[in-house]
This record gives sequence, structure tokens and C-alpha cells, in this order.
Amino acid sequence: MSQQTPRFEAVIAAIDAANADDPRTTKVDGVDRPYEVVYAERMTERLEAMYPEASDILRIAARAQHIRRWDIPRASYPEGRGGYNDWRRACREHHGEVVGAIMTAHGYTADDAARVAMLIKKEQLKKDRESQALENVVDVVFVEHYFEEFLGKYSKYDDDKIIDIVGKTLRKMSPKGHQAALALDLPARTRELVMKAVDREADTLAKLAAVALD
Repeated sequence: MSQQTPRFEAVIAAIDAANADDPRTTKVDGVDRPYEVVYAERMTERLEAMYPEASDILRIAARAQHIRRWDIPRASYPEGRGGYNDWRRACREHHGEVVGAIMTAHGYTADDAARVAMLIKKEQLKKDRESQALENVVDVVFVEHYFEEFLGKYSKYDDDKIIDIVGKTLRKMSPKGHQAALALDLPARTRELVMKAVDREADTLAKLAAVALD
């Protein structure tokens, strides 16, 4: 892990303070906590486990991945895949702007802020090591903490559709991400769906692994 500096610590504290305003809560160990504060902490924990030598820039991007996401409700965009993709793009722009303002207020350069925004937007996925690392962390956190919630929300989806969605996620990850996800202590149903997706995508994943940045 890189040496913490006062400006880094100030940025992390400011990100947490921004997320503390989240009106949504999630229960952790019997205590209701702001949803995005918990998500941000989980991102940091997983990044430290997978990439202990991560730069401060990558660590900030992980912590700010969903900063103030509730500012842009999903319901403000049309239903369907097109509306969802537009919402996600708007969220990523928002996250980059919010964390960029925090960073420059605490002594980081505009180039540093732009780099964090680029990572959050995944603009160089498969081409940039830190962008790939962040994607791996995002996906492992999702599988570990949010996949059961996803299954409940989309219970109308049949197994084939869920496996297809998981397969698309696997394609975005690198072998390091796959290894971390498969090492999780997952519920039987989750593991079954993930393994079926791994089997379905085996040929594609092998080709991607051959050129992965890990």
C-alpha cells in the first residue's frame, strides 16, 4: 500500500462525508448505515486485498466509485437498456465531477482529478492496468455483496438470462478478477450461476486471458 498523506486522508474523509448524506440505508451487523458509505468501504477493502500496492489515485477512484449516486435517480431515465445505459453514463460523469472538485480542493492537480474520473468511467478498460484493476474490484464486490439483492430484484429473469448477464460481467474482468470472485464463499445458488457462466464463456475468457493486463 502506498504511504498515506494528509491530502489523501482528507480526500477520503471528504468522500465519506459526501456519501454520509445518502438517504438510503443498509443494515450491517444490525446497524443501519448510509448505503454508499458501506459500498465505498467495501470497495476499499477489496482493493486492498487484491491490489495492496495500489496508487493513491486508484484508491481514490475506488472509494469514489459511486459518490453521491442518489443525486441522479434511475427513475429519472426511461425504462429499458437504453435508459439504463444513459443513466450509468450520467452517474459516472457526476461521480467524476464530484470527486474531482474534492481532490482539487485538497491539493491534487487537475490532471490527477482527470485521471480518477477516467478510471471511474472505465474509458481504458482492457488497455489500462488501473482501469482493469478497478473493474475487477467493482465486479468482485458486486458478486460478494450485491448479487443476492440483484437476484431478488430481477426474480422474473430465468436462469439463462442471469447467466448471460454474468457472462458479460466476466468478459469485463481479467483472470485476477475471476480468481478473486471464485475464491469467495458464495451461496450455492450464486456459485451455480457463476460457474455456468464461466463454462458458457470459457472460449472467450481464454482468448481474453491471453492478452490480459494482469
